[in-house]
Amino acid sequence: NSLVFTLLYVPANIVLALALALGLGPRIRGRAALRVLFFIPVVTPMVANVLVWKMLLQPQGLFNGIAISWFGVQLPNFLADRFWAMIMLVIMSVWQGLGYNMLIFSAALEQLPDGVIEAGMIDGATGWRMTWNVVLPMISPSIFFAAIMTIITSLQVFVQPQLLTGGGPGNATLPLVMWIYNQGFKFQDLGLAAAGAWILFALIIGVTAIQFKAQKRWVHYEH
Repeated sequence: NSLVFTLLYVPANIVLALALALGLGPRIRGRAALRVLFFIPVVTPMVANVLVWKMLLQPQGLFNGIAISWFGVQLPNFLADRFWAMIMLVIMSVWQGLGYNMLIFSAALEQLPDGVIEAGMIDGATGWRMTWNVVLPMISPSIFFAAIMTIITSLQVFVQPQLLTGGGPGNATLPLVMWIYNQGFKFQDLGLAAAGAWILFALIIGVTAIQFKAQKRWVHYEH
């Protein structure tokens, strides 16, 4: 469950944060207000965010009410369905943490030297080519940092499934950290909880080491 959550959450977070950072360029009016708007969920207490989403996703919640009244469609019980529970957990978590990486990427974009951008434009790089061949390689250290931190936090996910789904239905959204918590504090099996904690530690160290090894191929620290 922790790996599935990570595989779904990390790409969605990074890609959407990059898209927002690129979209909120200097020519966008009110971009400072928009950045604050997207960053508000990051600084809002996670418990409050999760409880609001739980109310929205209930069968009597706002989402289902809009679907029935506007479209005449009955939405599934998201939090009671094994498939939808994990999807909703990922969507809520992306909404919660999107603003942090967006600000990292926005700061990196603002530090790009104008000369390199102008040289790319003179060479005919515009639109997607400019973004893919010039902008993204130049901010690759920031992308690398964001990817590492996002993967680590996703492997340590706890509050969202604990409050949103309780790890259910069944064990469909039970991540490793929540399992460790249950073993140690609910079932008082501290040895098994400690073993799980070591597994989590090894998993994080291993994934981080692989990232540092692979970053030599795509992270460029000199412009």
